[in-house]
Formats: sequence, C-alpha cells, structure tokens
Amino acid sequence: MPRSGPRAVRKYSDEFKLTAVQLSQRPGLQVKSVAAALTIHPFMLSKWRKDAREGRLGTRGRKASPPPGPAREIAQLQALEKAHALLKEEHELLKKAIRFCSARKATRSPSSTRNARSSV
Repeated sequence: MPRSGPRAVRKYSDEFKLTAVQLSQRPGLQVKSVAAALTIHPFMLSKWRKDAREGRLGTRGRKASPPPGPAREIAQLQALEKAHALLKEEHELLKKAIRFCSARKATRSPSSTRNARSSV
C-alpha cells in the first residue's frame, strides 16, 4: 500500500555534496558521524563519495573547502560517543560484579564462616 501524502525529496547542491565528501574523508571521522551531523542518510553520503571518485560530481571550476567548525564538532561528537560506549561497558561490568558478589555471599553457610575463623 503506498504512503499517503507527497514524499519530501530534498535536492542538495554540488557544493554541499563536495563539502560533505571532503568532511567524510578527513582522518578520524566516520561516514556515519558526518552523515548524522549533516542530517542525511549514510548511504547518500557513500553514494556522493562514489560519485566524487568517479568524477560524476561536478566541481564547477572551484574546490569547496569544508568549514572548520563542523569538522571540529563532528570530532567532538565521535569522542563523546566513544566515551559513552566505554562508560556503558564499565557500568555493565560493575553490575555483573555486584551480582556475582551478592550470589557468592548468599551461597555461604554460616557454619563454614565460623569454622574458618576458629581454625585461623
């Protein structure tokens, strides 16, 4: 069944596309992060990168340079995402450790702790 209502199709200029491609080619930046920062689908950015490699993306005589602000923000976003993933992993590990220690204490019998203390 087709969708109701008109589909919104956005048209991007060649300059925007080239800027996005250049941003995504910077070291340390992922295509996914650049696409998210530009609010476009990662597949679209990958297609633009392919078009640029094959020369289908028109340069129109001048080279578009990416503004320094978005690249810095994207790098900061990636660093924050990595830190967040690390913190989530550490949190899960601590929860497992707490469950392990709690289960271990529950399985000890009171008589075994008394015997261990008296023999020391």
